[in-house]
Amino acid sequence: MDSQPPSGSIGVGTARKYLHLISEHGDIFFGLLFGIVAFYSHLGLHPYFAILFSAIAIGLFSITVAQIAEILAERLEEPYASFVLTFSAVAVEIILLFMIVREAVHSPEALDTVKGGIISAVIVDMNVLLGLAIFIGGLSYKEQEHNEDTSSTYTTILLVASSALLVPSILTYTNDSHTLFEASVLIALMLMVFYIAIFIFQTRTHAYFFKATAKSRLFHIKKHRREEDEDDEDDYIFDRFTNIVNFVFMFIFILFIGVLAELFSTDGIAVAREQHISTGLAGLIIAVIAAAPELLTAIKAARDDEIQRVVNIAMGASTVSIMLTVPILMALAYINGIRLTLDFNAFQVGALILTIILAWKTTDDGETNYFEGISHLMFFVGYAIIATLYH
Repeated sequence: MDSQPPSGSIGVGTARKYLHLISEHGDIFFGLLFGIVAFYSHLGLHPYFAILFSAIAIGLFSITVAQIAEILAERLEEPYASFVLTFSAVAVEIILLFMIVREAVHSPEALDTVKGGIISAVIVDMNVLLGLAIFIGGLSYKEQEHNEDTSSTYTTILLVASSALLVPSILTYTNDSHTLFEASVLIALMLMVFYIAIFIFQTRTHAYFFKATAKSRLFHIKKHRREEDEDDEDDYIFDRFTNIVNFVFMFIFILFIGVLAELFSTDGIAVAREQHISTGLAGLIIAVIAAAPELLTAIKAARDDEIQRVVNIAMGASTVSIMLTVPILMALAYINGIRLTLDFNAFQVGALILTIILAWKTTDDGETNYFEGISHLMFFVGYAIIATLYH
């Protein structure tokens, strides 16, 4: 007669099973929890709690989106792998900024926050994401190698794009709002056409510009195999699904983020006005929330000596932030009867151009070290101080 295990051991085993399930999928469970709390805080007219909990929920769901995107990226080859990672992050950014655009119907100053968010997204990607990943990677490896053609191409693209944004900004001195809007539309169309050319260049004619060098790729393969042996028991649920199913789940979580973003923007604009928070700081907060999951992915890649992926994510996301976010936001704003113009202030454009120059100098030789990471982080600290105090 078979002996039955004690009931207490069954209870302990079940508890461990549920604890393991929560630890593996805590971002989803707690994202739903904080999202519900944010919703009830909004209904109960507690805007500060609504902002806090919706921001936490957005961050948690964004982590889920980033994890699904990382699974998809591991199944695809470069540059498509980095495309999935960057587009998943930029989708969150577009949703957050669009919800704030909608608030411009009642609060025109919200458009300044949107413009600050667009620029801050690039500043955060190129200085916090790239800088912190390079710094952490540099502590583990004296130097890390990447394909220098990648950074050279991206910095050229970003310099052209940032220079294009100067056109509407210069036209603000004409005091002709109609001319400013026309120029903004033309620049947005130019950026979209330019991005199509870049997409062809990156995926068809010069895909090898965005792939790792042989040395770093060989190191990654050996390291990745060792990690796979150690993680055989990993049972993350999205690892079991096909690519199509994972894409569906990724868009479902992005939809959740959209609902939470509406709560965040509605209460956030009111609180920012009440507390006299600068539009630069508000835009920076939005950029940090949107980039947080992407940052975790980049840090993990740097620690695994995948600095090529870090460069692709940081610079690729910055490129998409300007060339797709700007036209899409302008189109969505126009559909909603709002005229979004690209008249960025001198501080924003100047910080953008200096960031691109710094990234060019720290990555142009195909090698990175921790000091170059610190340089980007110090630049960001200076930008954050000015963004907080600049009105």
